Amino acid sequence: MATITKEKTQELTAKFGANEKDTGSVRVQIAILTERIKNLTGHAKTHRKDYHSLRGMTMMVAQRKNLLKFYEKQDINACRQLIKDLGLRG
Repeated sequence: MATITKEKTQELTAKFGANEKDTGSVRVQIAILTERIKNLTGHAKTHRKDYHSLRGMTMMVAQRKNLLKFYEKQDINACRQLIKDLGLRG
């Protein structure tokens, strides 16, 4: 469902973080939220009336949006590259 495996989290941390322990950086948080949202999207398509999971996914999307706005203010070019790498917005 919404959880992702420890291995997937480590893979995302290694790819988007400064090192393998860098789970708190904005880039890693956005990448992990994106993966969780992708998993929940598939669940929501199968279980159309699961409104609790749908609400959780909506909150994750809002949190990712806020993190993206913050990261865009810090470094717009790096934010655009991150969006491209994650396959967001088109």
